[in-house]
Amino acid sequence: MSILAQQVRVVLLEPQDPVNIAGTVRAMKNMGVRDLRLVRPCPYDPYRLEGIAHGTRDIIDAIRIHASLDEAVADCVRVAAFIGKPRAAKWPVVAPREAAARLLEDAAHGPVALLFGREDWGLPNEAIDRASLAVTIPTTDHASLNVAQAVLIGLYELHLGAGDATRAPKRPRKDAPPASQEAYERLFAAAERALHTIDFLKTRFPEHVMRSVRSLAFRAEPDAREIELVRAMAIEVARAFERQRRELGGAGAGSPDDRDPAP
Repeated sequence: MSILAQQVRVVLLEPQDPVNIAGTVRAMKNMGVRDLRLVRPCPYDPYRLEGIAHGTRDIIDAIRIHASLDEAVADCVRVAAFIGKPRAAKWPVVAPREAAARLLEDAAHGPVALLFGREDWGLPNEAIDRASLAVTIPTTDHASLNVAQAVLIGLYELHLGAGDATRAPKRPRKDAPPASQEAYERLFAAAERALHTIDFLKTRFPEHVMRSVRSLAFRAEPDAREIELVRAMAIEVARAFERQRRELGGAGAGSPDDRDPAP
């Protein structure tokens, strides 16, 4: 089991809205933290919490209710208090990333807690006095975050720091191998033919233009399917202009790319 599931506690001091409790539960579930402790919370219905934070019944059933903050953090070796406003007392204040590094180091020796205050006025000084670390989330001058948002940011940094990001992005449904050098050359040949057909290169240096096209294509790193798609576009552009010229009685009856059909 992850150290986050075993050693990290989230403590909400006097939460006033069940929606914020549910938002906190959702953040915990996403980041692999299981232990939620509420100090003198508002009344809430576990069924409603799960209705807001789906699939989190395991965390909701394990919520602990405490009458005092001292009781909620008694077993913790480090308490990090999340504050939104500067205080007169000179607590050491760090950002969530630095706090996560310290908490993970301490979690090797015992439980650690992330402490959050009421929605209306945050943590009182008496609560911060119980913490050995104060954390502030950098924002604009509008420093007003929802409690659950602040919880998510704090736990996200812990999640990354612990290396617990286990959900890999899904691969595309139509995955394709990298494009070969031959495929690149076929693309460049088709693109140059199309540019000649529309007279784009009439007043430009073809070598310079095609060097830029090559640079752009190599930076984009298209896969085998994508490069053939772009090549087909170039071929069809040339064909369309050749057809238009024939219809208008212009140049030639044939097209230079008729021998190179689109895929």
